[in-house]
Amino acid sequence: MKWFNQEPSQIIEHFESSIEKGLSQSQAESRLQECGPNELAETAQMSTLSLFLVQFKNPMLIILAIGGLLSVLGGHLVDGIAILVIVVANALITFIQELGAKKSLDSLREMGAPNALVLRDGEWQKLPVKTLVPGDIVKLNTGDVVGADIRLLAANQLQIDESALTGESEPVEKNIELLHAPELGIGDRINLVFTSTIVTAGNGTGVVVDTGMNTEVGHIANLMQTAESVETPMQRRLNSLSHALIGVAVAAVAIVVGIGLYNGADWLEMLQTGISLSVAAIPEGLPTIVTIVLTMGAKHMARGNARIRQLASVETLGSTTVICSDKTGTLTQNQMQVVAYWSGGKTFDVTGQGFEPVGRFLDENDEELDLEQTPELKYGLIISAICNDAELQEKDGRYSIQGNPTEGALVVAGTKVGIYRDALFEEGFQLIKSFPFDSKRKMASSVIRGPLGRYWLIAKGAPDVLLNRSNAIYWNNEAVSLNDDFKQKIHTGIDAFGKRALRTLALAFVEITEADIDKPQEEHEQDLTFLAMHGIIDPPRPEVVEAVAQCTDAGIRTVMITGDHAATAQAIATELGIRKSDQELVVTGPQLEEISDRKLRELAPTTSVFARVSPEHKQRIVKALQANDEVVAMTGDGVNDAPALRNADIGIAMGIAGTQVAKDSADLVLLDDNFSTIVLAVKEGRRIYDNIRKYLRAGLTANVSEVSCVLFAFLLMANEPLVPLTALMILWINMLADAMPSLCLGWEKQEADLMTRKPRKRNESFFAEGLGARILVRGLIHGYIIYALFQFVLSRGGSVEYAQTIAFVSLIFIQNFHLLDARSFKSIYRLNPFENKLLITVLVAATGSSLALIYSPLGGMILGTVAISAKHLLMTAAIAALPTFVLSGIKELFGVKWL
Repeated sequence: MKWFNQEPSQIIEHFESSIEKGLSQSQAESRLQECGPNELAETAQMSTLSLFLVQFKNPMLIILAIGGLLSVLGGHLVDGIAILVIVVANALITFIQELGAKKSLDSLREMGAPNALVLRDGEWQKLPVKTLVPGDIVKLNTGDVVGADIRLLAANQLQIDESALTGESEPVEKNIELLHAPELGIGDRINLVFTSTIVTAGNGTGVVVDTGMNTEVGHIANLMQTAESVETPMQRRLNSLSHALIGVAVAAVAIVVGIGLYNGADWLEMLQTGISLSVAAIPEGLPTIVTIVLTMGAKHMARGNARIRQLASVETLGSTTVICSDKTGTLTQNQMQVVAYWSGGKTFDVTGQGFEPVGRFLDENDEELDLEQTPELKYGLIISAICNDAELQEKDGRYSIQGNPTEGALVVAGTKVGIYRDALFEEGFQLIKSFPFDSKRKMASSVIRGPLGRYWLIAKGAPDVLLNRSNAIYWNNEAVSLNDDFKQKIHTGIDAFGKRALRTLALAFVEITEADIDKPQEEHEQDLTFLAMHGIIDPPRPEVVEAVAQCTDAGIRTVMITGDHAATAQAIATELGIRKSDQELVVTGPQLEEISDRKLRELAPTTSVFARVSPEHKQRIVKALQANDEVVAMTGDGVNDAPALRNADIGIAMGIAGTQVAKDSADLVLLDDNFSTIVLAVKEGRRIYDNIRKYLRAGLTANVSEVSCVLFAFLLMANEPLVPLTALMILWINMLADAMPSLCLGWEKQEADLMTRKPRKRNESFFAEGLGARILVRGLIHGYIIYALFQFVLSRGGSVEYAQTIAFVSLIFIQNFHLLDARSFKSIYRLNPFENKLLITVLVAATGSSLALIYSPLGGMILGTVAISAKHLLMTAAIAALPTFVLSGIKELFGVKWL
């Protein structure tokens, strides 16, 4: 029900309650049975054991596990145990990374207030919040956490911090007036207060209208429960790759086993050969290596103030095509600041950053003003400092405001030119009495005594309010009668500030006598002299302009989604370069209510700003963009952002200003709440994806080499085919001689064109841009060379063990040279071979370990290798270098992508 449209008396009658007595205990108990406790419903959680077992659903691990079991059943115990250990290790690493499961609803549940002051049977009682029911009369005081959704019955200067729900930092002034609009966003329902918001000033009473899952927070919790987890592009690509590799493995095994059985080979021998091929076709280390590379990237991002909560999201950042960013605190500084001052028909600009009390007041020629020569400025800043309850605080070089952010902006403006409230009191100013701000009269005032014994009423408030209460204006250092011409000049100043999306706060004063001090407030606040206006805004972060431009260069569109008003959002978006032309739309929440999902999908590509939006709107926007094949990153800090953070391809929460609910719902947490950090994370995501593709190029080329050399043997060795590589030889290469050096590709620096490329398409495979053909062509050539060396040794009378060792060594050397080329998508001739020192070190260590093994008795026991002559070792190394240098040379000369 739309409670904001209902009179309090109607709501009291609807719930059969009473303003004087509240509900009876029996009514409350009956209603508690009917509505349930005032808490959020829990959802079933996956157990730790289930989470571990889920990791074995990986298709590649299933195939390997089957191969391991068949090896054990076939009597090859060492092979089988080695394969099964690899399977368990892969699953364990992924399990550990995912063990920190999301706790969004738990965090949401913790936000509730523990107790509430409730009227039952005519007595005020402190009761647990979970016992609140619709119809309860509740009292609210400063500092309270609101325990339910409440329609106000009385409000005394009541202000509520609703930032967790709306994302806007300014406290909302509440009243009990009936609202007639048919639809209103949460931020505009000023006669309602909501669960989990905080009373920052004043007090009030109200009637509970919704509890538990029926509250606005409960509605958000329901959206979070029903929000589908979005599979990341990385997960989709890995699943696709897994199925492709399994298909290749099954086909290769079928061909080889079929040929062998056709030629009368023993079925147990063919089973072992099939296992060798399945091991060769599948990169056993792929899940582990991808996890390690992503972890490295996550650590690198953490050093840049971006903490990843879901590893796969590291790569998703690199695929992002649209960043939907909140305004307050992400694109802006979340620090209200006076940036302009109007008085006497002149506008002064104010420099500085946020709450730091450093800056200057500049005239229209950008020259600094002399405060003593500009009385209209000096008097205005004195009024702003004295008629003010906010305090500027400093800790460890960081400045913050204790109190209302707008009042804090006035304090900071004064301190920039040396005007401090305490210093003014020391100079002889004295505060006699104050009339605090309230939403009805939209102003605040104070009676003061000046150093010379004169008395003044000083006021601040909405410009139109002070203008209506003024009969004079301070102009050219004197008070003159306020005629229509002057009023027009003031309205011109208001309009100029409005075009800059500045929040306008006016200042006025009137001299009074000592005898007037005890007059009522209404009599004091009349016949004022209009003095000046502050232009206040939460200014954009200066570094965001460049960050947005970098996104544009990288083909990433930035969209602002905010709970703020459309005019403010549009001005900030234009200043930051998010809105580049008048053709780009600004769509508001009420407009979203009027259009279908299909229409929203049509508007989404040309809309740069969404203003006054609700949680449902954010979800709809994300889904509309995803329906257009966009990879969407969504930022947020409030409870209201949590459902959209879950629905987005990558949810990004604010680490400083963000609620725990938002952080738990996100994939990435910004430790500095800065949009430019997202751009750095995108760059890192793209670098990581490049490096994963480089690893796949190296690893899968090795796999194709291993499978094809066996295939060549069975196709070309007539009726007595022999296996060039045993299963354990392949495992050794895949897990040590190849995997460890390949892992070092994760340390490769970014490519020069990294942030000028367009984002990858959502459905783009790892093998785009000719990578798949390059892997296949080079793998087949490598495989044939390995087979040829194996056959050469056999033709010269060498033993099968000696020929297999030659094949083993040749595969290692071929892969070493190929790894050096795989460091870039260009060619080896454009690379400094020693730039990646870690790769060189690990290559030498891995190759040395493999050679040491074949020249020791241990190699014969484990791998079945034998020592080979130095002549054959050098010959193998020289031949192994040919494919890389010859094919790279052809690619360099003729620009052939698939080489």
